[in-house]
Amino acid sequence: MAFVREISQQINGLVQIQIQLISDILYGRKVKIQSVSKGMTEIEEAVSSKRVFLVLYDVDHISQLDVVLGMKVRFYPRSKIIITTTRAGLLKAHQVTKVHAIQTLDNKESLELLSWHAFGQDHSIEGYIKYSKKLVHLSGGLPLALQVLSSSLLGESIGVRKVRWRN
Repeated sequence: MAFVREISQQINGLVQIQIQLISDILYGRKVKIQSVSKGMTEIEEAVSSKRVFLVLYDVDHISQLDVVLGMKVRFYPRSKIIITTTRAGLLKAHQVTKVHAIQTLDNKESLELLSWHAFGQDHSIEGYIKYSKKLVHLSGGLPLALQVLSSSLLGESIGVRKVRWRN
């Protein structure tokens, strides 16, 4: 599952997260969920009988964890759950026992990673340096953000880039 924060901000977003999760666990089988409480029941049934590897990306509110993990959900033995968040307090509320803090990349590392993805080398090419630095700043040093943003530099001329970035 990806981009929990983004999906949860949509209309019925929490239910959409639940539908996606259950569909993924049940190998694409379509499910209808009318309410968050019904979704919590469906998730509990699905994860209690099957080992799952669950990734919740960009969680920023306790309600997003509540609708997936609930307070009493028992996962099948050896299931794994990875939660990415910038708000460690959310993890404590759900009694997460293992937390690994990830450091963001500094500007030099970020520019190098962006350049590898965008240009296939460890530095930006002439004419793209200013825009590469702007993308590095926008990414906040997050590797996945750098990878996604680097795709915007591929295959376009610098003239198109100047039009796109003008404020």
